[in-house]
Amino acid sequence: MKFLNIIYRIISSVLKATILAVAALIFYFSSTIQTTKTVVLPKGSITKVVEHLKKDGYKLTPLDTYMLAYLLDAPKSGTLVIGGKKMSRIAFLKKLSSAKEAIDIVTLIPGETKVIFLEILADNYGLSLSKLNQYYDKFSPYKEAGIVPETYHIPKDIDEERVMKILISQSEKEYEKLSKRYFKKYNKQEWNKILTIASIVQKEAANHQEMPTIASVIYNRLKIDMALQMDGTLNYGKYSHIKVTPKRIKTDKSKFNTYLNRGLPPYPVCSVSLEAIKATLEPKKTEYLYFMRNKKTGLHDFTSSYQEHLQNIKKAQ
Repeated sequence: MKFLNIIYRIISSVLKATILAVAALIFYFSSTIQTTKTVVLPKGSITKVVEHLKKDGYKLTPLDTYMLAYLLDAPKSGTLVIGGKKMSRIAFLKKLSSAKEAIDIVTLIPGETKVIFLEILADNYGLSLSKLNQYYDKFSPYKEAGIVPETYHIPKDIDEERVMKILISQSEKEYEKLSKRYFKKYNKQEWNKILTIASIVQKEAANHQEMPTIASVIYNRLKIDMALQMDGTLNYGKYSHIKVTPKRIKTDKSKFNTYLNRGLPPYPVCSVSLEAIKATLEPKKTEYLYFMRNKKTGLHDFTSSYQEHLQNIKKAQ
């Protein structure tokens, strides 16, 4: 009987200790933590992550390290969306282990030049323009049009190297897929020529429907070694949004001046949409050599006759 009493007291003590321990754990993990909207976590072990959070003001203990290491998923590195409000400790740890990376939305408009786009990117996200240019040159095989005009989702607080790597690698996949569809291979030198023609189409066409016809005029002129004489080629680089004037045509001595030089510019004049590329790969079959914007419709009047072209110029004036 005495032995049973001893066993009973031991079991009671253990149960009480267990209940107290469980109660303490419940109290601990239900205590509140004030969070920020996002947290920046380093790459590395759970211990390193917890130490980083402690330096940022989060009062964490080895219990939190254990919970993240053995009972929950390890948090991702980067800038994570948490919520920016008070929550229980256990809710915070769960959120930390499942949080997704915070993102920014970056949009490149078709026809924009690398010079202007990288300036906007640097200004909007506090990045170094010189580093953006450095990494663009490192990752892209094209001096211009290395990034497909699109809306991109990129992690917040991203650095120059990573943002250029993301934008260019995604664009290269698009180019390779499209090139292999038409040519069964992806030759970057040949693709540069396609992008160059497509960039002129992009600058000159009034809408997507006109693109295959504009492309046909370019090919028709190249075929007979006729100068392209297209204003859009002079909207390269920093001149992206500057109106082309007769003075500019006379004074611009670059190879982008298709009034002074026959053939194509050395490389694309701007970013090109997939529609412009497809129009370049599938041009309309025409004999057109000239086009002039019609002020009434906003579209172009096309002709193969120089005399008719002169009449269209008079209409436009």
